[in-house]
Amino acid sequence: MRENRGKRELRPIEIFPGYLIHPLGSCFVKWGNTWVICSVRQEERVPPFLQGTGKGWITAEYGMLPGSTDIRISRDQHLGGRSQEIRRMIGRSLRGVMDFSLLGERTLRVDCDVIQADGGTRVASVVGGFVALIEALSKLHTRREISSWPLREFLGAVSVGKLGNEFILDLDYSEDSQVEVDMNVVMTESKKCIEIQATGEEAPFSPEELSRMLEIAWEGIEKIISLVKEVTLTLWKGRA
Repeated sequence: MRENRGKRELRPIEIFPGYLIHPLGSCFVKWGNTWVICSVRQEERVPPFLQGTGKGWITAEYGMLPGSTDIRISRDQHLGGRSQEIRRMIGRSLRGVMDFSLLGERTLRVDCDVIQADGGTRVASVVGGFVALIEALSKLHTRREISSWPLREFLGAVSVGKLGNEFILDLDYSEDSQVEVDMNVVMTESKKCIEIQATGEEAPFSPEELSRMLEIAWEGIEKIISLVKEVTLTLWKGRA
């Protein structure tokens, strides 16, 4: 297990903003052998509870393409509970760093399509969706459709697991299927948590172990945020 990288070492990550020509924003993420394409579309409407408030909204979709795993994924799988739960996580994560009063009454719909899966598809989707969102907002800002930058800060996401007495960062599929505790973490650049999904797959875990896993997650998220900053240097219109 994990012969070619350290226990706290991320898989190789490549992020390609502007991957598609048609959406308002897009991104291709290669995270080890997990590959995700994310795109953002604009809709000039908001949910009923926001109508007349001047505030916007972000929602997300998530799906795995038929050839993304060793078993064919049905094209109807997006109706399943797992996909619903992941799309809600992505949406919550992106909304966590937005000032919607600066977006205007519009909805940005983020689509995350997994074309190849080897663990960590949800955290790759959060990061890819965030980069695609930055490009979309950059275009809206350049067109003067928004006057102020609505993103408050950068974010990152990563998985952590516990196997025996060891904690490991950034699980691939083989590792995810073996760990006793599995956790996905989304944090902001100011080290605040947006989302923590932790499950004792084989055994309960202590508060001290949870704290340790959060520390290890932050080590990876710091590196991921640095990479996101690097690839969005010309797109980010807020104060760096």
